[in-house]
Amino acid sequence: MKPNVNLALLVMAGTIYLVRALPLVLLRKEIRSPFIRSFLYYVPYVSLSVMTFPAILSATASFFSGLAGFCAAVILAWVDGNLFRVSIGACIAVFLAELLL
Repeated sequence: MKPNVNLALLVMAGTIYLVRALPLVLLRKEIRSPFIRSFLYYVPYVSLSVMTFPAILSATASFFSGLAGFCAAVILAWVDGNLFRVSIGACIAVFLAELLL
């Protein structure tokens, strides 16, 4: 069965439009609820994490080396926070895990 590309594009465009336009139409006043404001503040970070995490685990030759790199990156980010050191440390952890496995 051949997918209908035009229909798929129309559905995607409609979905994106609704997600962006509905809040502008429905919410005329400033949002004062601290819960909703904090929820909306963290939505981009959560979305990026949800898209990135599976790619981290599947980017290496084995699941366990990806997991080792992820764990090393989390620990280094917690301790140091320097992006360059975190990325180098994660790469080294993946390399060592690939050597051991």
